[in-house]
Amino acid sequence: MLKLVKKERIRMDKLKVIFEDNHIIVVEKEPNIPSQSDKTGDMDMLTIVKQYIKEKYQKPGNVYVGLVHRLDRPVGGIMVFAKTSKAASRLSNQIREKSIKKKYLAVVDGKIEKTKGILEDYLYKDERNNISKVVKETKKNAKLAKLDYEVLKYNEAKNLSLVKINLHTGRHHQIRVQLANFGHSIFGDQKYGKRGKGKQIRLWAYELTIQHPVTKEEMIFSDLPDWFARF
Repeated sequence: MLKLVKKERIRMDKLKVIFEDNHIIVVEKEPNIPSQSDKTGDMDMLTIVKQYIKEKYQKPGNVYVGLVHRLDRPVGGIMVFAKTSKAASRLSNQIREKSIKKKYLAVVDGKIEKTKGILEDYLYKDERNNISKVVKETKKNAKLAKLDYEVLKYNEAKNLSLVKINLHTGRHHQIRVQLANFGHSIFGDQKYGKRGKGKQIRLWAYELTIQHPVTKEEMIFSDLPDWFARF
């Protein structure tokens, strides 16, 4: 487990680095750590990665690390950061062009009768309350959200399903909102869920596919959560 202490210091040896070269660094974000600094002032992944690089390479002054995508604070899993501005720009372009592929694992309430499917909804982000809602296409500022899912396993005793999710769009709280609207909210989701109040959300970014920003090689990174084998 990543041991967080003061904002100025962190156990760098506890950061799980999946891949690193001169251009990118791929790491595991533990649940409940913000992707970047927010109003709480809690330690965030961007700061953690910067400090890791600063200490590992004994770099003086400020260290450049580019944040190119985010995970919701309660969600854990794979994140890629850029170590140069050129890499950040190229990875950001891949996100805009939807060539970066993100896959998630989730434990959801109930048995999903159709074991494979596609969910398409229009979402509206309520900025004031930091939530998203499924709305009609005609609502102002509504955005299309699309994902496909596959049920991997059903636990009859607990009435929970293990689901693999392939994200087609990257909307605010998209997976959480769409699955809740589908009638199968994520276990432990304190905002949109029905079950597992007080528990850790069972949503994990387990696979990330990118094109390396310099070599152009397709790279697939995988990282399973601890609870996957116990389901």
